[in-house]
This record gives sequence, structure tokens and C-alpha cells, in this order.
Amino acid sequence: MNAESTTPANTPPTVIKKYANRRLYNTVTSAYTTLEHLADMVKQNIDFVVQDAKTAEDITRAVLTQIIFEQEGKNGQSLLPVSFLRQLIGFYGDNLQTLLSRYLEVTMGNFTQQQGNLRQYMEPFFPFGNTFQEASRNNAQMLEQTMKMFTPFVPFPASGTADVPVDKAGDLQARLALLEKELQALKEEKK
Repeated sequence: MNAESTTPANTPPTVIKKYANRRLYNTVTSAYTTLEHLADMVKQNIDFVVQDAKTAEDITRAVLTQIIFEQEGKNGQSLLPVSFLRQLIGFYGDNLQTLLSRYLEVTMGNFTQQQGNLRQYMEPFFPFGNTFQEASRNNAQMLEQTMKMFTPFVPFPASGTADVPVDKAGDLQARLALLEKELQALKEEKK
């Protein structure tokens, strides 16, 4: 995803109308469109809103969720681990729901801003083709593990406790130390 939008700041978003028969109509191009095309628009940072054709209700969130559902269903395209989805569902109705929503928004915004730097940083480690996708899957697993640790007001178990075997606690501490070192290196590069 590009960090910069291809839509000028003062241009209103493209209006997509969704009809009762589930067809999507792009009012700018005056043509029917698909969820796949809307996904491409997202990747190109083209701003759009989706409205119910009959009521003019904004249904953008529901359509974006449907795009994610379809992308997750494609072979090899899975981005969201099942355990992450379960945890996410668990936050619905919780008093921390708005906090988590804002946390995810800020985290993804920061990740998007830094993805160019991250790609450049990771390139020397994966010089032989498209192994960056494999690293991305590993990063998604690490994000899942991080989300497991994101339980407010509950301390992270110390190494050697009954909850976490000693070897796993040591592994987590080593990974955390490595992440802290990489974060510090990224901060130093920015200066």
C-alpha cells in the first residue's frame, strides 16, 4: 500500500452505490464494479464511500469487511490468524472496545508509514526472490503473539512461572530483546 494518496486532498471521495441485487455502481465511471476492483482502489489509496442506493446510508464499513472476508477466503491470501480473529471478536461489547479500535488504527497507520523503510531494511536479508511474503506471514504470527500479551492490567508472567514454561519464556524474552534492538536501529536511522 502506498503511503501517499493518489486522490488529491480536496477531491471528494468516489461514491459507490450498492443496490438491493448486491451490484455496486461507481458514480464516477458510470459503470458497475466489483469488490475486487474496490480492493484495488484501496491499495491505490483512492478514497471512496459506499452508500445504499435506496436509503443513501453509508455502508462503507460493511463493504470493506466483506472485502476482507473475500481476501481471507482466497488460497494463500490469509492475513488474519484465527486466534487473532477470536480475540478481536471477544472485544466486541467490552468496555475496552473503543480503546482497542483506536490502538489498531494507530498501529496500522504507523506500520503503513514505515512499510517503505521496513521493506528497505528487510531486503538484504531476503535477496533471493519473494521470500518477503514468508517473512510477512512470520510477522503476522508475531503480531498474533503480541495481541495475546495485550491484556490490560494483567502482568506478563515472569520466566519460570507455572503459566509459561522456562524455555518459552526465555524465547519470548530473546524475541522481545531483538525487537527492541531493531526498533532502536530504526529510530537511529530516522535521526
